[in-house]
Amino acid sequence: MKMAFILFDGVTFLDFAGFYDVIYRLGQFEAGQGLKWDICGVRGEITDELGLTVKIGRVKPDLSDYDLVFVPGGLGTRKLRYDEDFIEWLQGAASVPYKISVCTGSLLLGAAGFLAGRSATTHPSAYELLSPYCTNVVKTRIVQDGNIITGGGVSASVDLGLYVLSLLAGEEAMLSVKQQIDYPYVTQGIVQRQ
Repeated sequence: MKMAFILFDGVTFLDFAGFYDVIYRLGQFEAGQGLKWDICGVRGEITDELGLTVKIGRVKPDLSDYDLVFVPGGLGTRKLRYDEDFIEWLQGAASVPYKISVCTGSLLLGAAGFLAGRSATTHPSAYELLSPYCTNVVKTRIVQDGNIITGGGVSASVDLGLYVLSLLAGEEAMLSVKQQIDYPYVTQGIVQRQ
C-alpha cells in the first residue's frame, strides 16, 4: 500500500500527526507489508497555522499513483478550497481507492468534487461550510460513504487512524495499536453508508 499525506500552509498539525502516528503502524501487520508513504504538497516547505515549518518529501506528485490519500484540516483550508492549482492537483486522486480527511480537510475533498452525492463530516464549527459540497452533513465523529472517509474535529484524527487501520488490517491489529499508543477510548459516532 502506498499513501500520500497532503500538507499545506495553515494546516492543523495535530490533524496530520494523529492519523499519521496511528496509520504508519499498519506496517507491523501482514496487511501493511510493503507500506510506503509520502509527505506531499505543492512546494518544498509548508508552515502550519502555529508557525511550525515542515519540509515536503514530494512536490505535486501524481496522486493517482497512491492507494490512500489523506487530507488534514486547518484554517488554511478556508482559502485553499478556492485555489485552482491546488484543487486541480488534488483531483488527480479521483481513482484512488481511499480518500480520507479529518476536520476541515473535507472542505478540500469537497472542492475537488469527491463529496458530490455523498455524506460527510468535518469540524463542528465548519458544518455550514461543508454543506454545499455534499448531500448530507452528518454531525458525528467518523463518516464512511463508500471509499470516502471523513472525520470530525482535530482529536478525531486518532480515532480516524484507528478506524482505517481496522478496515485495512482487522480489529485485532487496531486493538494492538490502541495498546501501543495507550489509547483507552472507544470511538463513538461512526456512520457507514455504502
